[in-house]
Amino acid sequence: MRSLLILAILALVVVTVWPLLKQLRLRLPGGSEDMPHDELVKDPMCETYVVLSRAVRRDVGGVSTFFCSAKCADRYYGLGPRS
Repeated sequence: MRSLLILAILALVVVTVWPLLKQLRLRLPGGSEDMPHDELVKDPMCETYVVLSRAVRRDVGGVSTFFCSAKCADRYYGLGPRS
């Protein structure tokens, strides 16, 4: 009976303190607010999604197009063999 009471008090403390710890972590350097929020872009050649920071970018006629690789970019613009 005593262990059940201790377990219930411990659970109540965790539920009460958890949101405060979560907010504190967000404010500390290295918290999730400092994490880059990278978006996904769709490769028009192979139609896969690529993280923008890792995508190959081609600017043609003032329009930026993003690809998963240089090979897909070359194929899209007719510079390489199509498969």
